[in-house]
Amino acid sequence: MAISLYDTSVGSYLQTLGALSGVLEKGRRHCEANGIDLKEVVATRLYPDMNPFRFQPFAAVHLSLGALKGLEAGRFSPPGPVPELDYAGLQQLVAEAHGELSKVSRESVDALEPNQVIFSVGDFKMPFTAANFVLSFSLPNVFFHATTAYDILRMKGVPLGKIDFLGQLRIGV
Repeated sequence: MAISLYDTSVGSYLQTLGALSGVLEKGRRHCEANGIDLKEVVATRLYPDMNPFRFQPFAAVHLSLGALKGLEAGRFSPPGPVPELDYAGLQQLVAEAHGELSKVSRESVDALEPNQVIFSVGDFKMPFTAANFVLSFSLPNVFFHATTAYDILRMKGVPLGKIDFLGQLRIGV
């Protein structure tokens, strides 16, 4: 069975961003029910030298929807400054990215397979094939930032489990 670029990229992005939406919603409900300030959650870090919660959904969006745009353009860089989004703004950002990705056609993504993309930070440049960019850079980063958002919410007592992180599985025969 062959797996297409669409399946590995958009299929995985949709699953992860959909799960992240659910995790964020569960987090919002828990915090509101337990008097936990969502402004404080947005500023929470797992460790002082790590980016705060607000960065995690933002990065997951940049490394999924933004990565797909990078494949089209042939270049990708880290995100610019993180906007000062509140919790609701982060939820909206993830929902909008999920909505945009759900409109992307399989044919348009699979047509990107022969493309190359250059990841660059300043003068540092790293060339990737489209598939290697998705599999070895984009997806691990999306998972990392979705996991970090999940972990911060767990640290705040949100009753999340693995199924929340996995989201809607692509099951079937």
